[in-house]
Amino acid sequence: MGKDVIIACDFASAGKTLEFLDMFRNVKPFVKIGMELFYSEGPDIVRKIKERGHKIFLDLKLHDIPNTVKKAMAALSKLDVDMCNVHASGTSAMMTAALEGLTREDGTRPLLIAVTQLTSTDQSRLESELLIEKPIKEVVMSYAKNAKDSGLDGVVCSPLEAAAVHGTCGKEFLTVTPGVRFADGDKGDQKRVMTPAQARAEGSDYIVVGRPITASDDPVAAYERCIREFVL
Repeated sequence: MGKDVIIACDFASAGKTLEFLDMFRNVKPFVKIGMELFYSEGPDIVRKIKERGHKIFLDLKLHDIPNTVKKAMAALSKLDVDMCNVHASGTSAMMTAALEGLTREDGTRPLLIAVTQLTSTDQSRLESELLIEKPIKEVVMSYAKNAKDSGLDGVVCSPLEAAAVHGTCGKEFLTVTPGVRFADGDKGDQKRVMTPAQARAEGSDYIVVGRPITASDDPVAAYERCIREFVL
């Protein structure tokens, strides 16, 4: 599976999202639909973007009791997205249930990945607020191993952790990494970040890039820069 750049379409409305995607005339980028857009527009926005020919990562980070997540995933599997996710902290029982719900009668399903620790979480917050005293890298590796053992396809992690995840779970286990910023860009609220080129060197399979592209004066050029630095 080749590397790719996923654009985080974190817009508040369908109109703004489709206006943004209209800029891309010669390519159909892989896009991420997150909570803000999905909760604002519902499943229809997924269908509209899919009809345009885009691959979709539906980033809703499900986290609940296993039966609830299983039923929710069964509903999401009907949307024909390409990737979706859960929180690994929901435990292996929940992840296994999610996989069962996501798998259609014919055996097909989207990729399912698990969030390890958010890239806005650093060691200090891990200890002071989540009361987890283990080193964050050790926590991420443990969550990744649980996800793999539960049958998932990969994890969401910081690009700083991608190489270690591959070392623990194998090269075929996917690493989807937000927290990517250009060397000359603003880090925003991300704590653990890398450039596209650094993420590539660390073994990230997908990078998720939002504001460095969507808030750029020239989003198409910013996307093309990501492709050059990460894929080519």
